[in-house]
Amino acid sequence: MALRPHTRAADLTGYLARLGFDGAALPPTYDTLAALHRAHVERIAYECIDHHVPRATPLAAPDSVARLAAGRGGYCFHLNGAFSELLGHLGFAVTRHRAAVRHAADGPLEPDHHLALTVVADGLLYLADVGLGDGIHEPLPLRPGSYPQGPYTYTIGRTGTGWRFTHDPRGSFRMFEFDTAPAWLPEDFADVHAWFATSPESGFVRTLTAQRRDAGGTDVLRGCVLRRTDAAGETAREIDTAEEWYATLTGLFGLNLGDLDAPTRDRLWAKTRRAHRDWQASRDGREPGLPATDPVRGRP
Repeated sequence: MALRPHTRAADLTGYLARLGFDGAALPPTYDTLAALHRAHVERIAYECIDHHVPRATPLAAPDSVARLAAGRGGYCFHLNGAFSELLGHLGFAVTRHRAAVRHAADGPLEPDHHLALTVVADGLLYLADVGLGDGIHEPLPLRPGSYPQGPYTYTIGRTGTGWRFTHDPRGSFRMFEFDTAPAWLPEDFADVHAWFATSPESGFVRTLTAQRRDAGGTDVLRGCVLRRTDAAGETAREIDTAEEWYATLTGLFGLNLGDLDAPTRDRLWAKTRRAHRDWQASRDGREPGLPATDPVRGRP
């Protein structure tokens, strides 16, 4: 997969530097793939902050590479779109796939809700996915089986036309499926992305989230609730000041929010705090406003 003509070398350099590989030799081997994957989910957050500004977040891979190089995150279309571009530049054989997601065990399969990647490394095929938030830490072999990573156990299985990834029961979604047919470009998900970004029914519009994965577990911020899941179990606490909330986004989640001016920051915090109070009122049986997704367990 050749570097696309509109991807700037400077953005790829900045992207690699953010992953901690500035100037490193990166041959297209499994060791390189795994190291990049671990660094990506640890250092670059899954987030939907711009949907709450609101402002557009283009999906073309060069735009996503530039976005991540500048210190921001995104969701699957941005994160896996940029990662596929980087891997292709490094000489990996990468295929993008349309994936359908089931958010709950008894829910419908929702087509085109995820961009999945398969990558060839050392002659074997892997599922590489840095766009799941609380998902995998390292690539998974694309062969049926169960794969423990930290506190989670994932399952890979066959379908009639492709593959199924099943999350640990504690994960924020149940599973996704994808065909073996090759890849769309990230921008080909534009209609779904527009719905995610603007619809009042979209969980990404209803609840601001930031998520990251490390070897021991996951950190998930939904609204004003910060949750940690690891081998010790699950803890959750409320963040009740703007100062701590922004410090969490820039510190724990590593996001550069320097492009948000003071009025925008004030509006974001006020909106998030109001949604949290509505959720609390709904939970406690009082008269709510528009209910937010449950910030502890809900899937935006």
